[in-house]
Amino acid sequence: MYSVTPSGTGRVLIADDQMQVLDALQMLLGSCGFSTEAVTHPARVLQALETRQFDAVLMDLNYTRDTVKGGEGLELVSQIRSMDSLLPVMVMTAWSSVDLAVEAMRRGASDFIEKPWENQDVVQKLQDQLSRVKRRAQRQRDEELREAREIQDNLLPKKLPEVAGYQVAAITQPLRFVGGDYYSVVRISERHTALCIADVAGKGLPAALLMSSLQAALKPLICQRLAPRELCHRLNRILCDLTPVGKFVSFFYAVLDGVDNRLTYCNAGHNPPLLIRGDGTFMELKAAGAVLGQFLRWLYEQSELQMRRDDKLLLFTDGLVEACNADEESFGKIT
Repeated sequence: MYSVTPSGTGRVLIADDQMQVLDALQMLLGSCGFSTEAVTHPARVLQALETRQFDAVLMDLNYTRDTVKGGEGLELVSQIRSMDSLLPVMVMTAWSSVDLAVEAMRRGASDFIEKPWENQDVVQKLQDQLSRVKRRAQRQRDEELREAREIQDNLLPKKLPEVAGYQVAAITQPLRFVGGDYYSVVRISERHTALCIADVAGKGLPAALLMSSLQAALKPLICQRLAPRELCHRLNRILCDLTPVGKFVSFFYAVLDGVDNRLTYCNAGHNPPLLIRGDGTFMELKAAGAVLGQFLRWLYEQSELQMRRDDKLLLFTDGLVEACNADEESFGKIT
C-alpha cells in the first residue's frame, strides 16, 4: 500500500523496456495528476522529444542491448541533454552502483532512483524537479525583463531640452517591467521643438518590441522637420509593414514654434491631450486621424492653436485615465 497526494502537474515521458514497469509508473503518476506517455526504446524517446512537449523524462538505464551496465541509457541521457539543457531527466535502474549513479549525473541526469522504487519517493522527486525548473525559468524571465526594461529606458530621453519661455517635464511608470508607452521632446531648430507621445496596444514584451520599432522609425523623420500630418503619414506607412494583426499605435505629434507660440499638431487616435488655459478653462486636442499601423492609405490632417501665458499642455497615455482609487474606481478624465 502507498499513499500519495494528487498534486502533480505536467506531462511526463516514461521510458522502459518492461511493459509491467510502464503500466505501474503510468498508474502511479496518473493518480497524482500527471499526464504521461510511455515508450519502450531509446530511439522512440528521442523521437517523442523532437515532436512533442514534455515537462520531464522518467527513464530506465537498462534496455535490451545492455541490460546490466546501463550503457544504452547513459548514451540516451547525453543525447537528451544535447537537445534540451533544462528538461528534468530522472533515471531508474535495478542494477545500481555508485559509479553508475555518478556517471549518469555527470552526463546530465537530474536524479537517480533505484528499482524497486518507493512510490512516494518517485512522486516527490519528480515534483521537486519540476518546481526547480519553474523557479529557474522564472529567474531567467525576470532577468530578461530587467534587461529589456534597461534597453527600453535607454530609448526614452534622459534629459529634456530647454525651451525658452516654457517648462517641460515628463514621467513614465510602466504597469509591468516593460510596456508600450513612448514620449520624446526634440529641438529641431532654434525656434521649433517637436513633442510626441505614443501608446502601443497591449502590454509586456510584444508592446515593447513594437514601441522600439516606432522609436527607430520616428527618430529620422523628426530630423527631417516634417509637418505633423506628413510625419504621421510616413510613420503610418512604415508601421503598417511592421505591426501584427490586432496591434496598433496611438500617436500624438506636435511642433511648437517658440517665437510666435503656435502649436501645430496631428492626433493619430491618441488620448486627446488637454490644454488648460491660464483662466482655468480647457480644451481637448481631439483625434482627427486613425491609429498608426492599421490603415495604409489614411490621410492625416493637422490643426493649430495659439499658446498663451500660463497655459499648461498635458500629454498622457490611457494609464492615467484608467488609474483607480483605493476602491478600484476609475478616476476617469476631466469632463
